[in-house]
Amino acid sequence: MSLLRIGNASGFYGDRFDAVREMLTGGRLDVLTGDYLAELTLLILGRDQLKDPATGYAKTFLRQMEEGLGLAHDRGVRIVTNAGGLNPAALADALRALAARLGVPVRIAHVEGDRLPAPEGVLSANAYLGGGGIAAALAAGADVVVTGRVTDAALVTGPAQWWHGWGPEAYDQLAGAVVAGHVLECGTQATGGNYAFFTGHDIRRPGFPLAEIHVDGSSVITKHDGTGGLVDTGTVTAQLLYETGPARYAGPDVTARLDTVRLTQDGPDRVRIDGVHGEAPPPTLKAGFNRLGGWRNEVVFVLTGLDIDTKAALVQDQIEDAFTRTTSRPAEVRWELARTDRADADTEETASALLRLVVRDQGPEAVGRALSGAAVELALGSYPGFHVTAPPGKGAPYGVFEARYVDRSEATHVAVLPDGRREQVPEPVRTRALEPVPEPAPPPPLPAGPVRRVPLGRIVGARSGDKGGDANVGVWARTDDAWRWLVHELTVDRLCHLLPEIGQLSVTRHMLPNLRALNFVVTGLLGEGVASQARFDPQAKALGEWLRARELDVPEVLL
Repeated sequence: MSLLRIGNASGFYGDRFDAVREMLTGGRLDVLTGDYLAELTLLILGRDQLKDPATGYAKTFLRQMEEGLGLAHDRGVRIVTNAGGLNPAALADALRALAARLGVPVRIAHVEGDRLPAPEGVLSANAYLGGGGIAAALAAGADVVVTGRVTDAALVTGPAQWWHGWGPEAYDQLAGAVVAGHVLECGTQATGGNYAFFTGHDIRRPGFPLAEIHVDGSSVITKHDGTGGLVDTGTVTAQLLYETGPARYAGPDVTARLDTVRLTQDGPDRVRIDGVHGEAPPPTLKAGFNRLGGWRNEVVFVLTGLDIDTKAALVQDQIEDAFTRTTSRPAEVRWELARTDRADADTEETASALLRLVVRDQGPEAVGRALSGAAVELALGSYPGFHVTAPPGKGAPYGVFEARYVDRSEATHVAVLPDGRREQVPEPVRTRALEPVPEPAPPPPLPAGPVRRVPLGRIVGARSGDKGGDANVGVWARTDDAWRWLVHELTVDRLCHLLPEIGQLSVTRHMLPNLRALNFVVTGLLGEGVASQARFDPQAKALGEWLRARELDVPEVLL
């Protein structure tokens, strides 16, 4: 068959609503995908389902299909989405009812089997499935395929497997599709969104990405003509480094070797991906377990003008004293002072610093009345200029995401076809345990020469993100000479010096020479994950930008 032209219209639950229409009307597509499931999303959907067992899916997608179903049918575009969340069967039924009401004759299938028995205290437990169920549903004639928890890349590997007829051991081809899927999964992050070198481009409204996937697994990342943003080797490199770790990128269908990826500019807004090597998948499946971790609350004190540190110390002592006199002191109390103030400022806001207090406990009382009483009662008896950004409320529950690995036999991967038949997806022909990739030899260092102290970001890009309680920071150079300097300069010790917050944590460095990139994984930086909000930046989205702002002695030849 000809190349597969597959697009993305959603990178998360809450992404641009009109993206479905933009992608369906902006140019030719064979398949349109939508990714709605982050780790936090399943917790949100789990809480929805506690209130109403008939829910548990992304309602936004159903609203988008009010128009999208007819547009896709008229243009012959198949739709594949993980918006089914915790209840793909219910979303499939809702779509059938919608199609009947609209008079659009579409065939709808769904994929299930990712739900695992939830241990005591766990709100949801889901295995990450591959693309086999999607491929089976499309082969049976489905126009729309709804899944639960599949890997983000499976939304691309499943259609590619069906379109090109790849078998389960076509590892290189499947790995190429995995890489393309990873680039597409976060929507406009591949087309200039959240891009380190954004100042040279108009990214006010970037278009959503698409991939042209060839039968050999190679692909070209691009976007519809006339849409905003850009696609170049930098934007694609940034997305390849997002939320990844070692060179072996494991999935349920194949393990893709990120150290074999080659990127080539293939014209304006076109980047070719080829050379990807694949290996048999691991014998286990990743699984996500969401549970309620407790209750949290916060209050932000505004400190203005002179004596900021002394004011912060005063209110901290007063709050801590109030906590000692209550019967329900929060189990965890965390203070952070952000010195956003400037001397001799010409506005009150720029003369002010922010003191953030976060409390956590297993029960709501300690983070509700105990905090609000301690904070509000200081209104007339604390530091001069006392006020807060908002009064503390009752507190809110927070969730904890935990990644585990389960035997493949614990999940039964099933495609429920448009005619209601159930087709079980077979297990992989063979598996291969994951092993670390030996670190490649670095290129020779740059010759010694004059240096200038400048921010690291003047010559390198970075992209950072979260995986449960861990964070990753990917750093890449744009020239061979910059790479020769970066790989020798940015060691683990150097990174810990530049980012003191991570100095006491376990940090692992992975080298990806084809991408001129280093990928650092910081274990435990995010505590119990995004929902616990352990940090000011709970998903480490800006960790890379902090790193780029740190100053080093950089060879002048690179500047």
